[in-house]
Amino acid sequence: MSHTALLVLDMQNELIDTKGKVGAEGFARVVQERKLVEKTREVLDAVRAKDLLVVFVRVGFRADYADAISQSARLKRLKKMNAIVIGTWGLEFPEMIKPLENEMIYTKRAVNPFFNTGLLTWLRHHGVTTLALCGVYTHMVVDSAARYADDSGFVVKVLEDCCASPDPELHRIECEKILPLFGTVISSRDFIASL
Repeated sequence: MSHTALLVLDMQNELIDTKGKVGAEGFARVVQERKLVEKTREVLDAVRAKDLLVVFVRVGFRADYADAISQSARLKRLKKMNAIVIGTWGLEFPEMIKPLENEMIYTKRAVNPFFNTGLLTWLRHHGVTTLALCGVYTHMVVDSAARYADDSGFVVKVLEDCCASPDPELHRIECEKILPLFGTVISSRDFIASL
């Protein structure tokens, strides 16, 4: 497991907190019901105790969104909400899972955490061969990360109970039908035991 890294994907205030512009629309309730932050903290504690690498990835844009290249309705909606702006509280991580000073944080401007971020180069430089994924949304960033990581030759482990989507059915379909094509879907408890 010495070549394993944990990726914490998009678990930022704007998306998962009840005061976040996106989270307030109902997703924060899903996060609370699934105890996502608490379970992710348990994984972080276990990974940190083994001195394994932890990387946080978040999505964010300039206040004028000049760096936003997607033409999707999803991004247009975020712009209208003035959401996930760099330098705001919404881009930060909840205190319970706050990155340590020595842990990497990448800010992306796309769904794919590897796109234009330097993440792949950093992982390769550190000899990482296995990626454990947790985050939100399961059907977006987790799916995208798993696909890209698999294409790049990493062993992929998706921590099912540390991921969520606003629609539980999308999460279920991803974990049962799609993500197993790119890696192993396991519980956080089983992952911790494997360490």
